[in-house]
Amino acid sequence: MKQLEYFKRFSVIIVTGGSSGIGCSIIKAIQNVAPDITLCNLSRSKPAFFLGPTGQHFPVDLSDATALADTASELIKKIHSVPNGEVLLVNNSGFGDYGRMPDLELKKQLSMIDLNVRAVVDLTARLLPTLLERGGVVVNIASTAAFQPTPYLATYGASKAFVRNWSLALNEDLRGSKVRTLTVCPGPTQSNFFKAAGFATPPMKKGSAPGLDMSSEEVAARTLNAIAKGQALLVTGWMNHCISFFGSKMPLVAVTRIGGAILRKMRLEQHRAQ
Repeated sequence: MKQLEYFKRFSVIIVTGGSSGIGCSIIKAIQNVAPDITLCNLSRSKPAFFLGPTGQHFPVDLSDATALADTASELIKKIHSVPNGEVLLVNNSGFGDYGRMPDLELKKQLSMIDLNVRAVVDLTARLLPTLLERGGVVVNIASTAAFQPTPYLATYGASKAFVRNWSLALNEDLRGSKVRTLTVCPGPTQSNFFKAAGFATPPMKKGSAPGLDMSSEEVAARTLNAIAKGQALLVTGWMNHCISFFGSKMPLVAVTRIGGAILRKMRLEQHRAQ
């Protein structure tokens, strides 16, 4: 009931990458508690589900700065066309690329930075004046990879470390205003992420590590709960929370070595599975 009442304050919800994975699950979870809200999905592919009578899909490649700017202008017009109410922005779009940095395609690495980092800052900055006027929340999806260097996922981990630190700092910048942020750090999640990152098979099977691997629906449910509670940081799952905590307290070189050994083992298992 608390969630149901809380989400009535929003008139527009914007989700990037809402056609699949965590973004899709967040949209569906919101539809359950606020079915009349105006939903905007920013993604290259059209969602296979109904966004509602007032919902709209914006087909856009957010790694393209010009396309993002044009879409942001359309979004601002969309927001102003809806009666007064707060705005929820969920920066969810992102991808990874698994392998040794010298073996990976540079163009894909740079595109990852454009989507995972630049697009988050760019879209948020363009919409922020409207959010400050209307009130709202900015949710940024980072990762438990943000808490330590990640060999074999070097650029991805670094991009998520940026998102985590930038999002938490932005929350402090906005203190005293009508806008706040929530930084979400999921661990391994059952979605298309691993396939897109180059894994032949998911590195974990469902139930192999209770509290560590989660479905996108579970991550979405915890995210909505954290928004309603006014949290600034959410690490999903108690095991993820413990790993992130101890990883952030240990010497960085040691943590990097340990992480590299774990991810190297995954790499060997991927080769056997192929």
